[in-house]
Amino acid sequence: MKVQRFHHVAYRCIDAEETVRWYGKHLNMDFVLAIAEDQVPSTHAPDPYMHLFLDAGGGNILAFFEVPNSPAMGRDANTPEWVQHIALKVDSVDDLVQAKQRLEASGIPVVGITDHAIFKSIYFFDPNGHRLELAADTATPEQMKQLDDVKWDMLQEWSKTKRAPKHAAWMHAAEFGAGATKA
Repeated sequence: MKVQRFHHVAYRCIDAEETVRWYGKHLNMDFVLAIAEDQVPSTHAPDPYMHLFLDAGGGNILAFFEVPNSPAMGRDANTPEWVQHIALKVDSVDDLVQAKQRLEASGIPVVGITDHAIFKSIYFFDPNGHRLELAADTATPEQMKQLDDVKWDMLQEWSKTKRAPKHAAWMHAAEFGAGATKA
């Protein structure tokens, strides 16, 4: 068996309706489905919830749960804020620039455009505190081949040393452009 795609990826939200409207307005995601129950189907625990599904493109679904009887949402205090994020692909750097302008015009702070050598991206937060990334691929086939050729060596070196391997140091060898920032 091989996995085909994400069926859905689920996160928690503070307010289901606000979340649906925000993702529709700012990321043009269609509201696909809502499921509400008073009992959790997998555990049979009595815990009412609203489970909503948004079209993230390509057959992928971004889902959220509003669970009003649970303690307030938090985040893993031991994980840096930049680590946990939802990255969504856009068609082009032009789309990325336009998205940045629209988000900022709506009062949403945006970090980037960040140049990762093989893609460019922006970062911002949804109303639930989830960090989002929009990414536009910029890699050449040659760059992807170079990365593919060293991926296992990099992983094995990391596993032994817990230090960043230098097999793909070319990605960060020079500044990537005016105003760009790194990860």
